[in-house]
Amino acid sequence: MPVNADFQGRSYPPSGPYAVSAAGIAAFADAVGSDDPLHHDPEVARAAGHADVIAPPTFAVTLAQRCDAAYVQDPDSGIDYSRVVHGEQRFVHHRPITAGDEVLGTLTVDSIRSAGGHSMITTRTELTVEGEPVCTSTSTIVVRGGEGA
Repeated sequence: MPVNADFQGRSYPPSGPYAVSAAGIAAFADAVGSDDPLHHDPEVARAAGHADVIAPPTFAVTLAQRCDAAYVQDPDSGIDYSRVVHGEQRFVHHRPITAGDEVLGTLTVDSIRSAGGHSMITTRTELTVEGEPVCTSTSTIVVRGGEGA
């Protein structure tokens, strides 16, 4: 089944809340090689004006991908995840993601287009805390066409 182009423009209901913990932030920071004390030391983060430790900018992908799952796993979307290649990821941060945040994410399928027998899908996830914007995450995936495409 090909990717269903009728999903372009579709928004999903908010998902979450996703609890952000200091331990989760520290583990992610360690995984990406960041030793910035803002990600590890609450006192340093508070001295810098934050309520608690803040996440590295790319931490937002861990939340956005949870939201993406509603679309990718929708059987009517036509997405065969075994054929997916991640193409691009962008973030616009409105404020740092902070330990203690309870994040909601709203996913919108911005575009679906064909290119060389493959489907290029761009999604946008608006991450919010208590109704206030935290981060806009934009992702492009490629769903590779079948053999000989």
